Amino acid sequence: MAKTIVVKQIGSPIRRPADQRATLVGLGLNKMHKTRELEDTPSVRGMVAKIPHLVEIIEERG
Repeated sequence: MAKTIVVKQIGSPIRRPADQRATLVGLGLNKMHKTRELEDTPSVRGMVAKIPHLVEIIEERG
């Protein structure tokens, strides 16, 4: 089974640069407090690291 992480949006994209908003959409997040279970890959980790003030990793599975 592949390793996954659960990511939760904790910040609003209002008044943020367009690339940060696009990163949220790329992660599948678009509303406050929404969570997504994503595959734990270097690209996903990089996206999360790019916007640490908007998202948090809740849980690591696998």
